Amino acid sequence: MCSVVVENLAKHYEDLRRGRIVALEGLSFVARPGEVFGLLGPNGAGKTTTLRILATLLRPTSGRAVVNGYDCLTQPDEVRRSIGFMSVNTAVYDRMTAWEMVEYFGLLYGLPRDVLRARMEELFNRLRMWEIRDVLGAKMSTGMKQKVSVARALIHDPPVLIFDEPTAGLDVLVARALLKTIAELRDQGKCVIFSTHIMREAEKLCDRIAILYRGKILAAGTLPELREEYREHDLEELFFRLITQVELENGQPTVAHQESRREPCDRNTVGTEHDTHTGSPALNRPT
Repeated sequence: MCSVVVENLAKHYEDLRRGRIVALEGLSFVARPGEVFGLLGPNGAGKTTTLRILATLLRPTSGRAVVNGYDCLTQPDEVRRSIGFMSVNTAVYDRMTAWEMVEYFGLLYGLPRDVLRARMEELFNRLRMWEIRDVLGAKMSTGMKQKVSVARALIHDPPVLIFDEPTAGLDVLVARALLKTIAELRDQGKCVIFSTHIMREAEKLCDRIAILYRGKILAAGTLPELREEYREHDLEELFFRLITQVELENGQPTVAHQESRREPCDRNTVGTEHDTHTGSPALNRPT
């Protein structure tokens, strides 16, 4: 059984100056219960657009997206009840405490008071949130806000969880704790869709990976499958091989050509930006 099915998904925008912009084109994949399905790609690859369509925040131009058996376009209310959505930009309310915020979202989902209370106590125990129970959003650290955001996404116990680059900008301790929580959710049978541009996160966390670039999936599979198919052990090298091939086919400057025109620098940092919370290379979209 598949919790998420995406078939030939496309999203186009019209821009007065640039004309038609293709954000997604022909995207297809499935994600199953008990796995973390990763969308790996640089900024601008289409990861957030894909996840916002799955969360019913954007309407696709064409194609179909089904979450937990419900069509994202024709059954948005059912889809929203089936998902928990979180990104690093998920906001908290300055004048509400952690407890009040989680309770508020539980009530929005229509949970009975007794069920909600039991669920909140379970989450506050699991996420170690009791020490921030009465802390106002305005007084929270980044790590505290992330815990509240996770609790909000989990309060209604959805079968599908969507994380859009949730560790961006977090320090190593907070990011590590969050990734551990996501792995535990997978082990509990949740279907988790996780977008990132950080290689190490994809390698450690994801059961299957789709490499996304300029709105298209270049390759998809488990890490061993990708390594065997492309005869490349290093995921970063595999990624750059794929996008270089795309650039050559489109008659555009390749990544390697662009790198050769840069000022000399340490060879270990060429083509990457140093990620702030893992110390691992983070993909930077070629221009």
